[in-house]
This record gives sequence, C-alpha cells and structure tokens, in this order.
Amino acid sequence: MAARRTNSVRIIAGQWRGRLVTFPAAAGLRPTPDRVRETLFNWLGQDLTGKSCLDLFAGSGALGFEALSRGAREVVLVERSMPIRRALAANADRLGAERMRLIAGDALEFAATTPERFDIVFVDPPYGSGLAEAALRQLPRLLNVDALVYVESDRAFSAPQPWRRVREGRAGAAHYCLIGWGEE
Repeated sequence: MAARRTNSVRIIAGQWRGRLVTFPAAAGLRPTPDRVRETLFNWLGQDLTGKSCLDLFAGSGALGFEALSRGAREVVLVERSMPIRRALAANADRLGAERMRLIAGDALEFAATTPERFDIVFVDPPYGSGLAEAALRQLPRLLNVDALVYVESDRAFSAPQPWRRVREGRAGAAHYCLIGWGEE
C-alpha cells in the first residue's frame, strides 16, 4: 500500500505562530497562501478577540486555525470530506483548539439551515466550482452587523449588489476580496 502524502501549512501569527497544520492530499484542496493570509488578517486586524468566524469550505483549515490563533471567540469549520475532517480534528487536538467546532456536511446546506450568526465568514471553495456565488446567496441572514466575508477564487470575483467590496488583491492564481453586506 502506498503511503499517503501529507501537506502542511504554517500558522503565521498569534498564539500558535509557527505551528504546522497538516492535511491530506485531495483533489481541489489548496490552502490559502501565506502572503494572502497575511494580507487578509492585516485587513481584518491582527486581534480577532470576541469575533465569531465561519469557514464554510474548511479544507486545510488554514483560515480557521489562523483566526483562532489570533483570538477569535469561536470558529466553525464546515467540511464534507471524511479524511479532511479527520485531519482537521487531529490538528485541533494537537493545538488545543477548544473554541473550534467541526461540522460534518455540505457547506451550502449548513449555510441554508444554521440559525447562527457570524462576524467573519471565509468562502474559499474549490476553484472553478461556482460555489462561492452560491454561498453568497445564503450568507446575508448569517451575518452580524458589520460582518465581513472573505472570498477567494481563481478569477476576479464580482459580488452582486448590495454586497460592497471593501478590499481586494491577487497573488498568482489567487484572486481574493473582502466584502460587506449592504451600503456603508
């Protein structure tokens, strides 16, 4: 039997700075690059104390663990792949991530049915899937006042009104933006 290849990404700041998060090789799974995560968390502010975060397409968990490392009150990660969920749970145990909840299931179903509300939502689905657009349709009812949504895609992303673009950037194949709901 061939050995499974394991990938890893380093948490860049906060309580777990320098610690590795590992994840199995899987089609379409690519963590947000370090420099993009650094930019994102500069935009959000380095300290996320008291913030409730949702990582809809958790994958490697890099965004969720980074938010926890920076003091988020709670991070909910949604992932439907069993091997990836196992890796996320193992990483949470290893880091002592007590404020993380891992949801087994489909991101869009979770977004459509949860009564919870969040301050920050990460939407980073597999590239080319069209799931970012579908997720945005579900999100307004999940957002606290002044909530922000991070969207990452393999192409320039244009959110329909009344979403408003707060910041945007590009690094290699990754196009990313921070958006808010409604008028300023």
